[in-house]
Amino acid sequence: MTDSTQSLSPLSNQPLMPALAQQTMDYWVDGWQRTILFWDVLRQRSDQYYAQKAKAVPNVLSFDADLVLDGRTFERPVNYGLVRIQPPEGVIIHPKKRPFVVVDPRAGHGPGIGGFKADSELGVAMRAGHPCYFVGFTPDPMPGQTIEDIMKAEAMFLEKVIELHPEAEGKPCVIGNCQAGWAVMMVAATRPELFGPLIIPGSPLSYWAGVEGQNPMRYTGGVLGGSWLTALTSDLGAGKFDGAYLVENFENLNPANTLWTKNYDLWSQVDTKGPRFLEFEKWWGGHVNLNAEEMQWIVDQLFVGNRLATAEIVTSDGVRIDLRNIRSPILCFCSKGDNITPPQQALGWILDLYSDKDDIRAAGQTIVYAIHESIGHLGIFVSGGVARKEHQEFASNIDLIDVLPPGLYEAVMTPKTAEAANPDLIIGDWIVRFESRTFDDLRAIVQPSAENERRFATARRVSEINLGLYRTLFQPFVQAFANTQTAEWLHKLNPSELPYELFSDRNPLMQHIAQLAEQVRQQRQPSASDNPLLHYQAMLSEGIIAALDGYRDLRDRSMEQIFLAIYSSPLLQALVGMRASDKPPRRRPGLEPERIEFIQQRIAELKARLAEGDEREAAIRSLVYIGMAGPGVDERAFNALRHIRNAHGNLTLQEFKQILREQFFALLLDRDDALAAIPKMLPPDAALRAETLAKIHQVVSAAGDPSGERAERLAQIEKLFEVIEPTQQELGQN
Repeated sequence: MTDSTQSLSPLSNQPLMPALAQQTMDYWVDGWQRTILFWDVLRQRSDQYYAQKAKAVPNVLSFDADLVLDGRTFERPVNYGLVRIQPPEGVIIHPKKRPFVVVDPRAGHGPGIGGFKADSELGVAMRAGHPCYFVGFTPDPMPGQTIEDIMKAEAMFLEKVIELHPEAEGKPCVIGNCQAGWAVMMVAATRPELFGPLIIPGSPLSYWAGVEGQNPMRYTGGVLGGSWLTALTSDLGAGKFDGAYLVENFENLNPANTLWTKNYDLWSQVDTKGPRFLEFEKWWGGHVNLNAEEMQWIVDQLFVGNRLATAEIVTSDGVRIDLRNIRSPILCFCSKGDNITPPQQALGWILDLYSDKDDIRAAGQTIVYAIHESIGHLGIFVSGGVARKEHQEFASNIDLIDVLPPGLYEAVMTPKTAEAANPDLIIGDWIVRFESRTFDDLRAIVQPSAENERRFATARRVSEINLGLYRTLFQPFVQAFANTQTAEWLHKLNPSELPYELFSDRNPLMQHIAQLAEQVRQQRQPSASDNPLLHYQAMLSEGIIAALDGYRDLRDRSMEQIFLAIYSSPLLQALVGMRASDKPPRRRPGLEPERIEFIQQRIAELKARLAEGDEREAAIRSLVYIGMAGPGVDERAFNALRHIRNAHGNLTLQEFKQILREQFFALLLDRDDALAAIPKMLPPDAALRAETLAKIHQVVSAAGDPSGERAERLAQIEKLFEVIEPTQQELGQN
């Protein structure tokens, strides 16, 4: 026989059989032990769920907090409250730094995600020295509360924060996560005087926006026939909308993770994954309710109606909610990996409200956007990596964001290296630069489409018709049938709720799992890492994930095709009054006559005051002129300017912001005359001029020696600062 024939003979395989049998036995024991430990973690999750549910105000904040205001005691009570966050040991809060107020989303889950861990929005803001507050809520709404009641309550919270910090440099920075983002934007549009910079991470403001082949969640309302289903669900809930349905919608976006990956990862690594799994599930499973009126308003006005971005929403007391009334800088933080709030929905509102960048400037607004390449929706709030990068840099540079001249910017972050110029002026591990952007840049991201608008406008009309039919024909019977008992049973049977009941100690079959799990831990026998059955296990898991992903992709494509087929129909569009020859499907708010008159008046005032001011105004005008060229506003330049301001003057941040904006508009309106006026604003003393010019050099060179157009503009400013000796003829004339 040859060697190859011998290797294939039965006799040659005999030594392998005992090893394979042993590996199979090891894997079988390991698998059963992991299963018992897995069940025990699910049991712990259920116990944690019921313990949280029993609390008066369940939350997942990792910081101690003191109650400041309880919205349940207001004249129009709401289930919201304001708490002050106690800084961790060793963290020093500076009384003159502006407060941060984090508002958590009420979108099915309980409060606390903004302060879920040390590396969180609250954590990084406190480490930057800012006093911090948190706006949370209880699981059940107050009877009759509305979205407008919540808006008024949040305004009262901010009034209180401002009252508690009279020495702070600047109004509170407000962070509105996800659903809370559009809520605080509405408050800022009606009470702009209460806000400093607004940060809205993962917040949808333009609900119809998206790209075909992606973002399937936006089609859901149209495919289901509109908001009648929301009304039915609220009626079956006896006047409340169960937040578990919202959570179920989120989970349906990724069935592979919901049905397999999340549980498989825990089961396969149950020895180490349990604590992290329980930590996240403490928030994910803390479902909260909304009043029927609240949820119907959200769906009709926002998700299906998409009326916020075009100033179509009017409050009960006649106030139009126009986001152009916001006077504070707005920072939109979104991600390409977010399938709940993709960049199109986070940024599309800008194209809805404004025609170009000059339109933004005319409104006196500063809009900054930052786009993460890959993080998912929850990662925007939860990820420690995002907190240590984006949120840390936002908090560290919040004053710079506040004083940026009006316009459209992108926040660009580059790693801090040993070669970076002036590293002492870089606060964190990243260098932040705010680069000016055009509407062409924005359109490339949002990809607006008139036909897309017409389809969704048609879906909105169909939704209104179906809701009217439901309320007329079916709602009285559903409301007569529904009661609190049926609502409770529907809640328990919800796929997002049922596992807590099944795996809790209330189930007799689970009562001995804890004891059995303890025995397993004492006799734990994990498989060796080279056990081939672990490899086959991983292959099987990958196959299941691929199958579920394939189902998801097929479902999403089918839903998109159904939506497009129905709502692209010229016949349906004509039947609901959306003929192609009609005016655009949504109003585009323009500048009202009184607004135009105000702008013209401001232009005249600024032109008349081009030569007013002293060396301070001249220096800021020079810096703005130089800064308008080049790659953008670097944090080092602002920090250098801040050091100079602290050392040589008592100019407040608000005064500095006002002067900077006036000089920016002066250059924008009449650059040549504004530059020509600089020598007249300077003192005649050559030493004082040289001192002011040295400070300009210090700021301009903070990010490195200027080059290109910036260097040319600096040279131009240097000439304007020269003291020109009068000629003999001029002396004789004097």
